[in-house]
Amino acid sequence: MPLLTTPPVEKTTGPYARRWWALLVLCLSLLIVVMANTSLIVAAPDMTADLGLSSSDLQWVIDGYTVPYAALMLVLGAVGDKYSRRGALIAGLVIFAGGSVMGSLVDETGPVIAARAVMGVGAAVVMPATLSLLVAVFPKEERARAITAWTATSGLAIAVGPLVAGRLLEDHAWGSTFLVNVPIAVVAVVGALLLVPPSKAAGMGRIDYVGGLLSIVSVGSLVYATIEGPHFGWGAGPVAAAVVAGVGLVAFVAWELRHPHPMLDVRRFLLRPFSGSMLAVLFFFFGTYGAIYYATQFLQFVLGYGALETGVRLLPLAGAVFVGAAVTGKLTPKLGVRAMVGSGMVIGTAGVFLLVLIEKDSAYADFLAPMLLLGLAIGLSVSPATDTIMGSFPESELGVGGGANDTALELGGSLGIAVLGSLLGTAYRDELAGLVGNRLPATALDTAQDSVGGGLAVAERLATDPAAGPRQAEALADAVNQSFAHGVATTSLVGGIIMAAGTLLVLAVLPGRRARQQSGEKPAGAREAEYSGSAR
Repeated sequence: MPLLTTPPVEKTTGPYARRWWALLVLCLSLLIVVMANTSLIVAAPDMTADLGLSSSDLQWVIDGYTVPYAALMLVLGAVGDKYSRRGALIAGLVIFAGGSVMGSLVDETGPVIAARAVMGVGAAVVMPATLSLLVAVFPKEERARAITAWTATSGLAIAVGPLVAGRLLEDHAWGSTFLVNVPIAVVAVVGALLLVPPSKAAGMGRIDYVGGLLSIVSVGSLVYATIEGPHFGWGAGPVAAAVVAGVGLVAFVAWELRHPHPMLDVRRFLLRPFSGSMLAVLFFFFGTYGAIYYATQFLQFVLGYGALETGVRLLPLAGAVFVGAAVTGKLTPKLGVRAMVGSGMVIGTAGVFLLVLIEKDSAYADFLAPMLLLGLAIGLSVSPATDTIMGSFPESELGVGGGANDTALELGGSLGIAVLGSLLGTAYRDELAGLVGNRLPATALDTAQDSVGGGLAVAERLATDPAAGPRQAEALADAVNQSFAHGVATTSLVGGIIMAAGTLLVLAVLPGRRARQQSGEKPAGAREAEYSGSAR
């Protein structure tokens, strides 16, 4: 076999010999895309102090990555299908690395947000390409195992991102958390050229760019409204974006139903395994990302752990992901997708509900069980759901399938951070106002209510103020910690209720094994191939 893999995988006879090495490259590419979000959680305090970020600035430093990432995946997945899935992977890695270099060099808020947006574009190319290449390279009997490894990598990145960023921040500025992506991306590009075979859809026809544009407008506007509205108020901008998202969605559905070769055939949502799995991914990452977002803040601000210490304390979550992935690989063929996805969602919901018990005096041990449950739930649920989603698409639409799965994942995570983060902020502000509102000047109270970091910073200033002194500073810090713990508990209650409702909805939509057997329902891949031929 030559060093550079040049024969397209579609023209090879038998399974591709280097497929497990190719999977390693795909997982490495996925790792840095997910790490780009999770590493910023521990880098945020340093960035806030260095750049003087407001709450709004910090939110958009985080979500400047999310908006293009979520909005573009469906379209860019289709582009990869038509022209080159491996080419899309390499191009996405190059764009991602370029944005990372830009982010490491700039020192103003606007350019940092722009750099994150460029990274988001690159991630939107990489993410669906990894899944479409995985499904194209692996024979059907091995895909479930390969997707399990892909899912485990996502869970690993949730913990590895803060760990790597924390280690870098021990000796370097926050720009190093951007720059670390570059050598990993270079290794992934070289690995793609050496180990990942070319692949593209056969006889795909013209891309439905109108449908693609409508999907970008709809998803992008929805994510923008979700981020901006809950955090900063439903002014003209977020309301207009929400209206555009609603109108765009209706237009997208109408266009796709009439188009002979739609970007995403919306009739596919009539397939219960597909729609149930999409809902599972969305609801699951809603709860998981939201919970990890505020749990990490508690570890850093209330418990006082540094960036590296916080990263180390997230490692049990990664370990639990691998345990769940191993279990689901053994049990899904025996029990079915509905049983595994439902079990994982129940466990994840229990993990979120456990955070209701958090108080101001809670220690790391109080977060350990929730993180273990969330990690186990990721491992159990996401792999069979993703396998079902990808199995619902014909070979010519694997990139679109990857884009659909990843859009649900990213949209769920964005909604979780935005909605639960907003609830957390509201609960924190209200509680703090009740505890110290009549004992602080208005400007100091506004700063303290902006965030838990702002509240602790005001307490530090009071400690050096002769008119206040250490006792008043200690009282404010205690009130800040109590208010944030109250916010975590209140938000977890709401998040757990939403997760529980989502679990019931998913269980109602996903068919059980007995229901499939009684209806004579075929496996996803065979059913979709038959469905696509008749629907078009």
